[in-house]
Amino acid sequence: MPSENMKEQLLELEKKALEELAGVDGPSELEKFRITYLGKKGLLTSFMKKLVELPADERPEVGKLANLIKADLSKLIREQGIADIPASITATVDVTLPGREPLRGHLHPITLVIKEVCQIFSRMGFRVVKGPNVELDYYNFEALNFPKDHPARDMQDTLYVSENIVLRTHTSPIQVRVMEKQKPPVSIIAPGKVYRRDSDVSHTPMFHQVEGLLVDKDVSFGDLKGTLTGFAHQMFGRDTALRFRPSFFPFTEPSAEVDIQCVICGGEGCRTCSHTGWLEILGAGMVDPEVYGFVDYDPEVYSGFAFGMGIERIAMLKYGIDDIQLFFRNDMRFLRQF
Repeated sequence: MPSENMKEQLLELEKKALEELAGVDGPSELEKFRITYLGKKGLLTSFMKKLVELPADERPEVGKLANLIKADLSKLIREQGIADIPASITATVDVTLPGREPLRGHLHPITLVIKEVCQIFSRMGFRVVKGPNVELDYYNFEALNFPKDHPARDMQDTLYVSENIVLRTHTSPIQVRVMEKQKPPVSIIAPGKVYRRDSDVSHTPMFHQVEGLLVDKDVSFGDLKGTLTGFAHQMFGRDTALRFRPSFFPFTEPSAEVDIQCVICGGEGCRTCSHTGWLEILGAGMVDPEVYGFVDYDPEVYSGFAFGMGIERIAMLKYGIDDIQLFFRNDMRFLRQF
């Protein structure tokens, strides 16, 4: 079809559309008109699909005319739609203003810190794994060297579902589950929710932990210190000082509490650090050989370390927050700061 004929047909189509638009009355008729001419199967849309029938050198000119007609009709339809809005609305609302952008959500500060912690350890070669929140007593305690009558169980403030089923008090059971299925080397990081019967300014019945485990040949306490020092420097800054204090955990020996120099006062002493200049951030230690007996690892061949930290604690130090319950109140004034 010659391009001149197509241009004439386009102009005739435009003339017909303008005549019909002048007689359109009301939003429903206007929408019907739009579909008739500009819809997916509309007259103008179908006409534009015929451009492929023209020689390549004639298409641009006809295509330009078709796009101009489409743009003019679209503009007239929008203007007609505004004109059809009742006067009672246009008197109080400026319908020509651009729409308000809806409020966009973002990640919760706890989620942000979990992601950052996992990213740091992932760069060190640790694999992120997850496990059940409702756990067997065996995995939560016994396989971690907490016998039934061990007094350290009292420190866990456990929520029992039944005699042998608990809401996990730490994410350490994941370590046992992984070691049961995988022979060394093992290097994992396990984030997740944990539960304890405790609620005050610094504790909540549900909170978040990240625990890590590395088992291989010739793993030493020096490897543990190097790993945690690297983590602290990436999380709190390269100038952050660390110290390790002797402690006790049933599943590690030797064990240590790890402190960082107070991020509030820089180690000079303030109310946040009880004027000591130090803040506790996690517990760690070398895996007790007794634990290897539950997963059939040879303690004469393999050694390893484990560590665990409360994410709320890390987030409070990172962002300077003094009340853990702020994380759970859904106060938008607080959450919008992140």
